[in-house]
Amino acid sequence: MVETFSSGWRPQLHQHPRMLVGLLTTHRTLILVLWVVGFVLVFGWQVSSIDGVALFRRKADARPLPRLRPVAFNLTDFGGVGDGKTLNTAAFERAVEAISKFGAKGGGQLNVPAGLWLTAPFNLTSHMTLFLAEDAVILGIEDERYWPLMPPLPSYGYGREQKGPRYGSLIHGQNLRDVVITGHNGTINGQGQAWWKKYKKRILTYTRGPLVQLMWSKDIVISNITLRDSPFWTLHPYDCKNVTISGVTILAPVSGAPNTDGIDPDSCEDVLIENSYISVGDDAVAIKSGWDQYGIAYGRPSTNIILRSLTVRSMVSAGVSIGSEMSGGVSNVVVENLIIWESRRGVRIKTAPGRGGYVRDIAYRNVTLDNVRVGIVIKTDYNEHPDDGFDPKAVPDIRNISFSGIHGQGVRVPVRIHGSEEIPVKGVSFQDMSVGLTYKKKHIFQCSFVDGRVIGSIFPSPCENLDLYDERGNLVKQSMSQNITDIDYDI
Repeated sequence: MVETFSSGWRPQLHQHPRMLVGLLTTHRTLILVLWVVGFVLVFGWQVSSIDGVALFRRKADARPLPRLRPVAFNLTDFGGVGDGKTLNTAAFERAVEAISKFGAKGGGQLNVPAGLWLTAPFNLTSHMTLFLAEDAVILGIEDERYWPLMPPLPSYGYGREQKGPRYGSLIHGQNLRDVVITGHNGTINGQGQAWWKKYKKRILTYTRGPLVQLMWSKDIVISNITLRDSPFWTLHPYDCKNVTISGVTILAPVSGAPNTDGIDPDSCEDVLIENSYISVGDDAVAIKSGWDQYGIAYGRPSTNIILRSLTVRSMVSAGVSIGSEMSGGVSNVVVENLIIWESRRGVRIKTAPGRGGYVRDIAYRNVTLDNVRVGIVIKTDYNEHPDDGFDPKAVPDIRNISFSGIHGQGVRVPVRIHGSEEIPVKGVSFQDMSVGLTYKKKHIFQCSFVDGRVIGSIFPSPCENLDLYDERGNLVKQSMSQNITDIDYDI
């Protein structure tokens, strides 16, 4: 039965072949147009996710910048040019000067738009937010003649590498309060390659400068940015209080980039470092507090520090270190939810006679070691000194160091605790440890002049220096001697 239409009209296609051809042509054209549009959109999305094609990044580039202060400026308002060639030091200085006038009103925000913003070092001011937009890159000028000289750090005695003054940092601040460096993951790039080459050739007269250094300051927040290729230490809070570092990425070549530590809290109090990725040419994080007699005299400890949810890599040094410059003391440190991969060492405490000070009340929890040569290290003969004026009788006190939830695979030596007769390591504890090994022979849990305990069963078997307790805290076996030495650096 043929369906009828209420209007009484039915198409007579056999009488109108041109109508059929027209309809088919229209549908084919529509399908072709939709297919082309879909292909372009998919291709554009794929390319933009890799290369950042401008057409498909306009929306991202137009991402509104949040106003975090009562007043906000753009760097271009002060003559900044983001072409990677124009020197923008004066523009940054004018912007900071303008913001400094709004301190009593809550401060100001400096927005750095997308672009390459070449600059010499400049200073921040209190009550300031430096906001780096997506694809914004602050580039440090490579010519050291543009980098100002500063007095040595008082707790170090002189520049870390050379006697006398030291180069300042690319972004610097002293005696500040309420400073924020953040953004949509913009980048601060120190262009350290030129510095590393000159350092290796020994043609630099002064100690290299950090990328970002804030001194004698408090209420600091650094978040959601990328820091890369620092000439020297990357992020160096010095004698600061209430510092939060969150969601940062810190990068440098894992070899050939000397002393490019990631984050070095130095004589700092109340510090939180979290949710960050660090892969550099030295320690990913190194907690410090001054060097030998200068650090002892300065007397500012690093204390109340939390490191959590970090993924770190150091093929030259360690994922997380304490020291070796720790003469003002380091205490009350928690390191948790830490992943260390493809590194020479996992976590390390390093010190020496002459340091003085102390390292105590340190807790490592939930640490994953993935292809790490030596997992846990405590070293008491790191004999590097600023000069001959140190007192060899000033020995550090190391005690109350706990390790729990230590797991991983591909570890050659899981533990090496090298105390000595003059610097014994006291009160070490291990619990819930299971590490997959690449070296199946003995001498892989190495100890010397250490006392402490193992709670429950751990793998590999602990050294004989430690007392054994069951899970309920009952003594199972007491060590006969804490002075047993079983250290083998050839493994």
